[in-house]
Amino acid sequence: MIQEFILPDIGEGIVECELVEWLVKEGDIISEDQPVADVMTDKALVQIPAMHHGKVVKLHYKQGEIAKVHAPLFAVEIEAETEETGTSTETAETQSTTTPATTTAGKRSKDFILPDIGEGIVECELVEWLVKEGDWVEEDQPVADVMTDKALVQIPCMDQGRISKLYYKQGEIAKVHAPLFEIEIEDDSQPAAPVAVAANAAAETVQSAPAASASPVAQGKALASPAVRRIAREHNVDISQVQGSGKDGRVLKADMQAYVDAGHQNPTAAEQAATSAPQTATAQTGGKEDRVEAIRGIKAAMAKQMVNSVSTIPHFTYAEDMDITDLIALRKKLKPGMEAKGVKLTLMPFFMKAMALAIQEYPVLNSRINDDCTELTYLGSVNIGMAVDTPIGLLVPNVKNVQDLSIKEIAQEVSRLTEAARAGRVSQDDLKGGTISISNIGALGGTVATPIINKPEAAIVALGRTQSLPRFDAAGAVIARDIMQVSWSGDHRIIDGGTIARFCNLWKEYLEDPTAMLVDLH
Repeated sequence: MIQEFILPDIGEGIVECELVEWLVKEGDIISEDQPVADVMTDKALVQIPAMHHGKVVKLHYKQGEIAKVHAPLFAVEIEAETEETGTSTETAETQSTTTPATTTAGKRSKDFILPDIGEGIVECELVEWLVKEGDWVEEDQPVADVMTDKALVQIPCMDQGRISKLYYKQGEIAKVHAPLFEIEIEDDSQPAAPVAVAANAAAETVQSAPAASASPVAQGKALASPAVRRIAREHNVDISQVQGSGKDGRVLKADMQAYVDAGHQNPTAAEQAATSAPQTATAQTGGKEDRVEAIRGIKAAMAKQMVNSVSTIPHFTYAEDMDITDLIALRKKLKPGMEAKGVKLTLMPFFMKAMALAIQEYPVLNSRINDDCTELTYLGSVNIGMAVDTPIGLLVPNVKNVQDLSIKEIAQEVSRLTEAARAGRVSQDDLKGGTISISNIGALGGTVATPIINKPEAAIVALGRTQSLPRFDAAGAVIARDIMQVSWSGDHRIIDGGTIARFCNLWKEYLEDPTAMLVDLH
């Protein structure tokens, strides 16, 4: 049976994306959840997974073309399901959009099915409903915020109609491919309601309007590439108000730039408030206007995680200086040989390996406590997370089983994860399962910090900037040494100051004299 894979909603009202790269070709056998394509929205690179096991028979787009949300992305040949299984043989389009329910008096109720939201995610927390039962909603209007284990995702409505039922309460876990809410829409078999007629008329007006029209024409769901949408957002422009000169009214970069140059930028929320309300003393001082920006995506997920961590874990911080002069010399000596093998060697693999060795003596640093503080689990794997500053927010992928890896193997993983994070392509597996974390604030110039623990971990360290500072040698002479300040935060429910000090001293010993690690390596 040939089944079309319908490109699902990929968040925040996005209606199209650029096909960056196919990860399969026609004729390939693919498995469920196998990555099939990389697509670029105006926010990030997103990897699209397969929903079925089967053979790829048709790729509907070429590299660089614009793919439409809710339209077929590729076709796959799968085994037909028999009646005995009792499973549905609906098309992928039906499974990833909505299913019919009941029809009454020209109205039809149907369920909105929560679509795939990326990378094998099967459930998410319903953070907040943005509508209530009885509300009228428009197509693409945000309906709910849901939280995966990676980010906050906004779910848009796919139809115009009235919300008749919300299937989950705030805080409950919603299932992918299960009904999220019920909506009452116009029955397709009945005459269209006046509002639908008006919408259709407006669409026809757009399609028939001349390209040289002097006044902007409302286009509803405007046609534009991700790059053009990004420009619109940067200049606070409602893209539906821009007259597109491309095929089918597509808004081109030149259209957007001309619109902005003509001074048609939309007022910010602050500007709108200033024109509709009396001026305040602040507005009269001549200072810049306030700018309001929604917190979404990775930044929203990080905000929630940090609040959860600080409000439930009693933090304490311990700072120390480390002389890493010899470590820097060792890295400099090993670097050319590693690069000849295609491996980029930084100091991070040494910090990670030394940490894994020190944890053997102080396993409480690599433990987890349950919510009611009645059990402590000592974790067998040392999975060290590293905070990476990316264009879409802070990500903390982790290197798995550091205790079993060589410096070379750790370096390869650090490079892979750093590149993936900065490209917005970190997998769920790489973000899950961390047991202790490192934040390299020194890369940006800081020396001391109070890092927030990445719950449910028990500790985190911030690496400060390396400085050349004067120190006394054995003969009392002043010499220059490379000094790094490190700042630990620990969970004071299970780690006391003495323990973290002794642990830090052992970790420091390995790093100040890297050859000391050799005797403890397995």
